[in-house]
Amino acid sequence: MHDIRHQGRHRLGSPGLVHCIEHRPVADALAEYRRTWWSAILVPARHSLAGLRRRAAAAAAERAWAPTVRRVATAG
Repeated sequence: MHDIRHQGRHRLGSPGLVHCIEHRPVADALAEYRRTWWSAILVPARHSLAGLRRRAAAAAAERAWAPTVRRVATAG
């Protein structure tokens, strides 16, 4: 039983196209890898973890600090 408001749509507004879940091989593959609600709460999706890692690395590089090096003028 699906709530029509939350049903996935492909190319919204294009007539004749259906959601991928209506293709039997895709539906079978998704059913095989479907996670339980408990595991979905405990462990974020893989793409979420990758995004968190990328953002953390970018934030660390942005906040990295190093003292400025002053060059001493030599008399010559």
